[in-house]
Amino acid sequence: PLISRTYRGDLFIDVPSTFAKRVVDEEESAVTPVFEESGYTFIYTRVNDVYLLMVSRVNCNPLTHITFLRRMTSIFESYMGHVNEESVKTISSEKVLKEYITQEGLIQLFDEEELQVKALPPAVTGIGGATPWRLPGIKYRKNEVFLDVVENINLLVGQDGETLSSEIIGALKMKVQLSGMPDLKLGLNDKVFFDATGKKPVGKTVELEDIKFHQCVKLNRFESDRVISFVPPDGDFELMTYRLNTKIRPLIHVEAVVTRHGTSRVEMQLKARSTCKKSSTAAFVDIQIPVPIDADKPEAKVSQGTIKYVPEQAMLLWSIKNFPGGKEFGCRLQYTLPSVRANDPSVTSRKPICVKFEIPYFTASGFQVRYLKVT
Repeated sequence: PLISRTYRGDLFIDVPSTFAKRVVDEEESAVTPVFEESGYTFIYTRVNDVYLLMVSRVNCNPLTHITFLRRMTSIFESYMGHVNEESVKTISSEKVLKEYITQEGLIQLFDEEELQVKALPPAVTGIGGATPWRLPGIKYRKNEVFLDVVENINLLVGQDGETLSSEIIGALKMKVQLSGMPDLKLGLNDKVFFDATGKKPVGKTVELEDIKFHQCVKLNRFESDRVISFVPPDGDFELMTYRLNTKIRPLIHVEAVVTRHGTSRVEMQLKARSTCKKSSTAAFVDIQIPVPIDADKPEAKVSQGTIKYVPEQAMLLWSIKNFPGGKEFGCRLQYTLPSVRANDPSVTSRKPICVKFEIPYFTASGFQVRYLKVT
């Protein structure tokens, strides 16, 4: 997605792929602006090549949501002129839109004389010179810069534990609290840079694909010498995103054995093993174990963490707060099925087990910031 935000933290499905399956890849005659999928309500509108989508698990009023999306479209058109994929990407920060909306609200309340006082700032109009994303006159008592690399891994593992497909989508996020108009230069362990310059790298290099930068980055400088040079916005922003198609092993490997007892009782035994180094610890681990939608009284015991039944998602959620590298934990669960499903072969079919977790101070791709210079 170009822009996204989760407010309640209760979306346990892959929203982009589900939406693409039901809308983007579907025949136009079969598409509706409101539809339900797996217990979630999808509400959307389309403007040119951009979809505005809202997803909810709770009971909601679709007309209210559509009204909100229409209003948001009006604001985008007022700010950008023409709404498309490229114009949406020019939104450098939610602060800019917030300031624009606030000022627009004031404009409607004042006459022409007062409007001259309440003129839109350069950060909104873009007339403020070479850096419309940064207001002049910023001052801090203590100047600080924070960097954070966040990587999301999409990994598909076969029953034999072999990686079938893997993709890493990363983002370099920054929080800048610097006075004046600072010029920053940032270097990465970029394979293309070392190949072009002939320099010998210290450690591992990565070959980045599909790189997208914040508008503050000087693209001509990056294309010529692969150095990221920029005058940053103030506060939090996303400097760049990247993608790597590289085969990696699962950092938390889950093995499942399904055993059927009699005609209606099914038992599952799971082993979750961390393949990370002992110095790394996975946090907020959620293992989503699918069960048939008509499973009755699922019961489970785990050697670590907690487990609960989520009937609306037809799964058990095994949560482990901290999962140290090299450790292994187990889970044993059982449930019963209606007698009418006694001979149904899908009862013991292997459905995908989804694992979500965070590992602080760790990048699966080996992506590193070599240096950051502030002038």
